Amino acid sequence: MRIVIAGGHGQIALRLERLLAARGDEAVGLIRRPEQADDLRATGAEPVVCDLESAAVDEVARHLEGADAAVFAAGAGPGSGETRKDTVDRGAAVLFADAAEAAGVRRFVVVSSMGADREPPPGTDPVFAAYLRAKTAADDAVRARAGLDWTILRPGRLMNDAGTGLVNLAERTGRSEVARDDVAAVLVALLDEPRTAGLTLELVGGGTPVLEAVEAVAGTATA
Repeated sequence: MRIVIAGGHGQIALRLERLLAARGDEAVGLIRRPEQADDLRATGAEPVVCDLESAAVDEVARHLEGADAAVFAAGAGPGSGETRKDTVDRGAAVLFADAAEAAGVRRFVVVSSMGADREPPPGTDPVFAAYLRAKTAADDAVRARAGLDWTILRPGRLMNDAGTGLVNLAERTGRSEVARDDVAAVLVALLDEPRTAGLTLELVGGGTPVLEAVEAVAGTATA
């Protein structure tokens, strides 16, 4: 498959690109800065410089032409303020979805966040609240599109521990942690399983092998 990944230099994206390239897929990562390109090449991915905060839909659509799937894994990242939570975590996601539709790429997977389906509780840090609201708006915008076979993945608290390959993947999991390695492995499995289209899933560490977990949720979608 040819898979285009927005936020190609992110920690989850780099892991995903490595997994895809290792099995012979063509991974293409969109990056903001040219100096990030060598990190993508080291994973086996093709870097493409494209700033989703300033690019037009037709420019992004050109990068998506001929792709089998698109993955939105971009984020404003630590240290960014409320404005960039909106322009990246919401605005770039909407732009990427627009571009996928324009390019005729139906399969569309979003890396979202647990807690993105509810209003942040009183006392939440304002920047984190803006992040959650941006993710909620982005998810809603993607799920409203009939032209995309979307899957929304909402991981728990992200960890850099080595992945175990064992997860809890469900509509509701409860709050917990998950290794970025395991998030990337689940993304690969979701891309391989078209029956997960139309699902919004939470992901934390657990006791079920990744492929079994994805097969289980795919089965519930078609039951």
